[in-house]
Amino acid sequence: MPRGHKSKLRARERRHQNRAEAQSLKSAQATAGQEEEAACSSSSVLGDAPSGSTAAGPPQAPPRAPATSSTAAGVSGERSAGRAKGRARKSKNSSGASTLTKRPGLNILSQKANKLVQYLLSRYKMKEPIKKADMLKIVHKWYRKDFSEVLRKASALMDLVYGLEVKEVKPNGNFYTLVHNQGDPSDGSLSTVWTFPIRGILMPLLSMILLNGYRAPEEEVWKFLNMMGIYDGEIHFIFGEPRKLITQDLVRGEYLVYRQVVNSDPPRYEFLWGPRSRAETSKMKILEFLAKLNDSEPTEFPCVYQEALREEEERAQARAQAEPRAASPSKASGHPTATSSHYPHPE
Repeated sequence: MPRGHKSKLRARERRHQNRAEAQSLKSAQATAGQEEEAACSSSSVLGDAPSGSTAAGPPQAPPRAPATSSTAAGVSGERSAGRAKGRARKSKNSSGASTLTKRPGLNILSQKANKLVQYLLSRYKMKEPIKKADMLKIVHKWYRKDFSEVLRKASALMDLVYGLEVKEVKPNGNFYTLVHNQGDPSDGSLSTVWTFPIRGILMPLLSMILLNGYRAPEEEVWKFLNMMGIYDGEIHFIFGEPRKLITQDLVRGEYLVYRQVVNSDPPRYEFLWGPRSRAETSKMKILEFLAKLNDSEPTEFPCVYQEALREEEERAQARAQAEPRAASPSKASGHPTATSSHYPHPE
C-alpha cells in the first residue's frame, strides 16, 4: 500500500478516535448532571416505594393508574419472583440468575411494607384492633418467613413519617397498637412537634418544596401529591379534602405559605415554607428525614446540603450570642433581656 494512503488511513482513525472520546466525555457529563438533578428532585422524597405508592405518604394505589398501582405491582412482582425462583433452580450455577432473584425480592418486601402501612393507618383511623393474622394475609403466605422484616420496615416508616410507634399489646401476642412517639424533647425530634396526621403530609411537602428551590409551583405540588395517591377534589381516608388541607388549614396554621406568583397572567400560585415550619424545623432536619427515607446521607442532596450547613452554623452562632444576654439581667429593669431566635427565610 502506498505510504501516502497509509497516512490518510491513520489520520482518519485518529479523527474517529477523537470523536468517540469527545462523545464519551459528553455522555459522562450528561449522566453526572442527571444524577445530581435526580438527587435533588422532588421524586427523591418518595424513597424506594414502588410506582403508585410512597413511603412518604399513605401507600395507596392511585385509582387513575391501575397498571402501576401498588396492588398490581405486588401481584406482578410476586409472579416475577416465582418465575425467577424457578429459573434459579434450573440454573444454580448462573450468576445472572442469582442477581435476578435477589433484587425483585427486596422490591417486594418494600411493597409489602407499604401495604402494611396502609393497613395500620386505616385501623388507627377507624380505632379498630390491629390483628397479626390480618397482617400475615397482607404479607401473603409466600413471604410469611419474611414477616418480621416487613413489619420492621413498616414500623420504621410509621415512626419516621407519621410519628406513630407500633407496639405489641402484650409479648408474643396477636394484637398490636399504635401510640404517639413522644421522643426526647431535648433532641429536637420532629415527633415532639408535629403529630399524626399533619406530620404525614407536611414532612413530604416541606421536602418537596425544599428540593424545588424553596418554592414549589402549585401544579408541581399536585403532581407530587398524585404520586402519593392524593388527588384534588377527592376525599382522602386520612387527610380528608386535600385542597382545603394544604391551601387553608396548613396556611392558617402557618405551616405553609400559599400565594400568587408575581406578575403571573393568568394567575398562578406557589407554596413556600410557612413561619411556623421555619421556626419548628430546619433545612438540615428535612434533609436528615429524606436521607433516612432513602437510606442515604444528607450529603447526597448536594443542591441544598451546603446551604443547610450554613444555616445550622448561623443558628449555632445566634444561640451562642443569645445565651450570655439571657444569662445576664437587664440593667434597666432587673429582668432577663428578651431575645429572638434567628430563622432564615427559605427563599
